[in-house]
Amino acid sequence: MSSPPPLPADPPTPTARLLASVAGVVAGYAALAVAELVAAAVRPEAGPVTAVGGSAIDLTPAPLKEWAIRTFGESDKTVLQLGILVVLAVVAVLLGQWELWRRGAGAAGLLAFGVIGAVAAATRPDAGSAADALPSLVGAAAGAGLLYWLVGRLVARPGAPAGSRRRFLLAAGATALAATGVAALGRSLGANRSKDAEASRADVRLPRPDEPVPPRPRGTQLAVAGISPFITPNKDFYRVDTALVVPKIDAARWRLRVHGLGVTKELTLTFQDLLDRPVIERDLTLNCVSNEVGGPYIGNARWTGVRLADLLREAGVRPPSRGGPADQLVARSVDEMTIGTPVEDVMDGRDALLAFGMNGVPLPFTHGFPVRMLVPGLYGYVSACKWIEEIELTTFDAYDAYWARNGWAARAPVKTQSRIDTPRDQARLRAGTVVVAGVAWAQRRGIERVEVQVDEGPWERAELAASDGPDTWRQWFLRWRATPGEHTLTVRATDGSGETQTARRTGTMPDGATGRHTIRVRVE
Repeated sequence: MSSPPPLPADPPTPTARLLASVAGVVAGYAALAVAELVAAAVRPEAGPVTAVGGSAIDLTPAPLKEWAIRTFGESDKTVLQLGILVVLAVVAVLLGQWELWRRGAGAAGLLAFGVIGAVAAATRPDAGSAADALPSLVGAAAGAGLLYWLVGRLVARPGAPAGSRRRFLLAAGATALAATGVAALGRSLGANRSKDAEASRADVRLPRPDEPVPPRPRGTQLAVAGISPFITPNKDFYRVDTALVVPKIDAARWRLRVHGLGVTKELTLTFQDLLDRPVIERDLTLNCVSNEVGGPYIGNARWTGVRLADLLREAGVRPPSRGGPADQLVARSVDEMTIGTPVEDVMDGRDALLAFGMNGVPLPFTHGFPVRMLVPGLYGYVSACKWIEEIELTTFDAYDAYWARNGWAARAPVKTQSRIDTPRDQARLRAGTVVVAGVAWAQRRGIERVEVQVDEGPWERAELAASDGPDTWRQWFLRWRATPGEHTLTVRATDGSGETQTARRTGTMPDGATGRHTIRVRVE
């Protein structure tokens, strides 16, 4: 007679499933801690959260990126990282459950996620070497082994569930404690790697400019509460980029390479080489193409650096108008971001800079230390490469830079825009004289006139602050006799070419928003 089939195993109890979920989370936490420790030794950017997050940014459709910037502002990267951690926590719970149902399956799933992280790290544009895959692989291997071991504490003695739970809780607690220590060690090592860069920035002494900024006319800063200051403090200057980990580069090790089409003399410059060149200082307004009408992604600062056009001429570069074969300058940052800029715009006489100073101090790390590029009159995505380390001369036909590949226009001159800073939208005001004020900008053209409309009434001409030149924004104000009720205020600017800001409202893609800033207030 044949033996009867084996009885099916008893299904896991709710308590066992709960503890298996805990095992998954603890093993996942340990995997991340080990991965970040290895990344501290390899490269901070090779950590799995950073690598997967960077790949997510690259693969995200441009409209969704714009939504994230509008919704979360400069916290968009933090939100992305938190989102990745939440997803990983949910996956860890499921892997713990899977491991309980079928021994080895959850551990294999964790290893698979490690492979995904390794591929993301190794195939990123900024991948340093094949070693970038190690953090994810080593972390996943550690996590898989711990998951198998922890769930084993639950099923080792099915006849003694209480004892199994005690053994499991002790093992899980010890694992979590050890993982916390590993994470702390990784952070400590990462901090040590940053110390050289921080020390090099602290040691920088900006040279006295050979061409100081021209004396600023009296009256560029209006004495109006709530208006944006003419010079934006560094701590308040907007930041929009794709770097999940802000690069920290030792200025002593930094190099800039200039090469490519039409370059007759390749250059490799050190930071000290730049400091030793003729230094200029300029007040320039910089704004992001993601800035919606009335948005915050714009600032005006005093930049210190060297003329980019002089450096290009030294390398033998000629603009297309003078027979040069290259019409695009591709700037690459240390994280392999590529910014494409028209060569003609860099060499047409405007103060395009390789900047190393911002408002009298070395560039902050978040704004590109040791060196960044700035080209007045162009949106930042086609002109303002941070952490720059390479300049390649090429053509727009031959190469699409990062944002062009993502659907943005290859050439993007700044549009004429204006903004109401005070009063704020939805403000409650008292009847009487109210000062309406803000800023307007049209880099390379300057601002000639600003007008304000109340409800559907006539356009009233605002008073302008003194102009500091066409490459900076300009403050304005209007004294409005406010009457009780709900009111709509709209502003428009006219630039130095005579063109008035259009009323046609468009989004930021593909080359910057258009429309007029409007607010609504209640007067009582």
